[in-house]
Amino acid sequence: MDATERRRLVIRTLCLLEEKGRISLEKSFMQHGRCSVYRHSVAVARTSLDMAERLHLRVNAPELVRGALLHDYFLYDWHTGYPGPPCTHGFTHPFIALRNAAADFTLTGREKDIISRHMFPLVPIPPMTREGWLVCLADKLCALHETLFQRGGRQRWQGKKPGL
Repeated sequence: MDATERRRLVIRTLCLLEEKGRISLEKSFMQHGRCSVYRHSVAVARTSLDMAERLHLRVNAPELVRGALLHDYFLYDWHTGYPGPPCTHGFTHPFIALRNAAADFTLTGREKDIISRHMFPLVPIPPMTREGWLVCLADKLCALHETLFQRGGRQRWQGKKPGL
């Protein structure tokens, strides 16, 4: 799958999720730095696909993308609207995201694995699929980039942004 096909798959999947679910709400919630949860999820999906391609891994690309786009489908601003103690968001949000995604969509076992286990090792249950591992790693790479280089009024990163 070339870069154009990967980009189209992400866009096509995103359109379907926007049409049938609440993923557009993520645009109003900040994730890391100045990056919304929506943009973060798109970056994770694209980065996961790029990693699979570069590593020559056989994956179920549609399920990888769908799981990546829904991995943070918790649908609240975790900085201000988290329903529990603030320090527990990292531990609980995969399960809140899974509950929300299962309420809005029919999920495969692979998609459930991606969503519920992407916070390994913070949540001590590792992914059981290649796709789950890719999203787990891509999530950390994207979060690192967003936290370090997308803060303040301007972006300090002058190179190519991961996944974008």
